[in-house]
Amino acid sequence: MANQFEDSFHRKFYYLRLSVTDVCNFKCTYCLPDGYKPAEKQKPSFLSLEEIKRVTAAFAECGTTKVRITGGEPSLRRDFTDIIHTVASQPGINKVAMTTNGYRMAKHAQEWRDAGLTNINVSVDSLDPKMFYQITGENMFHQVMSGIDAAFDAGFEQVKINTVLLKDLNSQELPKFLNWIKSRPIQLRFIELMQTGEMDELFNRHHVSGVSIRNYLIANGWVLKVRHKNDGPAQVFCHPDYQGEIGLIMPYEKNFCQSCNRLRVSAKGKLHLCLFGEHGVDLRDLLESDGQRSALIDRIQNGLQEKAVSHFLDAGETGMTPHLASIGG
Repeated sequence: MANQFEDSFHRKFYYLRLSVTDVCNFKCTYCLPDGYKPAEKQKPSFLSLEEIKRVTAAFAECGTTKVRITGGEPSLRRDFTDIIHTVASQPGINKVAMTTNGYRMAKHAQEWRDAGLTNINVSVDSLDPKMFYQITGENMFHQVMSGIDAAFDAGFEQVKINTVLLKDLNSQELPKFLNWIKSRPIQLRFIELMQTGEMDELFNRHHVSGVSIRNYLIANGWVLKVRHKNDGPAQVFCHPDYQGEIGLIMPYEKNFCQSCNRLRVSAKGKLHLCLFGEHGVDLRDLLESDGQRSALIDRIQNGLQEKAVSHFLDAGETGMTPHLASIGG
């Protein structure tokens, strides 16, 4: 095995977030309020199955054990099941996750599970169908709920639900969400709204700090769980009276980046060292053949030496990211 990917701050990287498309069919207020618009006039060329195989193999060789397939909406790819199988077939990869808006889950959850998907995250920003429509721009609440049921039926032991907290929209729904997970093995992850280049006004209007929810949880008997080395950034809490769990993702908290263990590759083949930050390191020219793997690994490792100690969001710097769909959230 090649050397473990490591940056100049001795952070090791076990977790790859691999975007396979930046296209999405939802119009979430905090991400793509006007819907998806291609960055170029010509048809975008997203990573092919062979390129996905090569980049995943390089990361696996350097200690990555978990790959999350993201978008946009990754299941919009016609070859999505093949992508899962390709990633899951790489030696060393023992966790293959996806993040989805859930609109195709009811039909395909079993097929994805059979292809090697081990973990599933679904974005559900409200348990009220009207508010769900207001936030996502799509009237698909019941379809998404059916998809979650289908995921459990397919054998997923836990489903993670991502909810972006929005003041004056869904921030009053905490009791409803807690009731929902009392008897279901759902990890409900509240994500603080993050400021990106195009979202200043929305951020100022709707940002809610996750600290207030953490204080509420601790006061009501929830206990922080131990974090594993390929886990995501959530602080996860459990409670003896609840089958479900609560995860808090609070990027504005001091030292949020201290335990960073993940890297991102965009749907066009760029390595992004941070969700917020830089132009990215182009890898695509080294994904043309299997014989380029050493050069690919070297380029990723060299790029890692440029990874900053933090994203500096707390200082109001939002970096180059125009919206979260552009490099897979």
